[in-house]
Amino acid sequence: MKQLTRVLKVLADKNRLRILKLLEKRKFCVCELAAVLGITQPSTSRHLKKLKAAGLIDDEQEGFWTNYFIGSAKDSYSRFMLKHIRGWLNADPLIKSDLEKSGKINRKKLCCKAVRLIKERD
Repeated sequence: MKQLTRVLKVLADKNRLRILKLLEKRKFCVCELAAVLGITQPSTSRHLKKLKAAGLIDDEQEGFWTNYFIGSAKDSYSRFMLKHIRGWLNADPLIKSDLEKSGKINRKKLCCKAVRLIKERD
């Protein structure tokens, strides 16, 4: 019951559902997700951490970037919810808008700009 409760709590957040819908399409880094969702990178990172702890997503390192993606869910509750979420919310205007925005994101310009700003600040 503990794992089911964890998965349901994680999915009870609009931004985490939006992240899952984006990750159905492709891998994203934190910068890209934050830009599409219109929230801060620290907030996006917290959402990703919760999704990963619930077994709903995985990550991998690719040079400078950490890519997040829907991997192989580790338990039956996560697998069940991910299977059904794929069919849900596809017609939602916010989800459609997120998917449209995600197609216009240039990872190298977006993320490298953030790194340059941090280096300039230090």
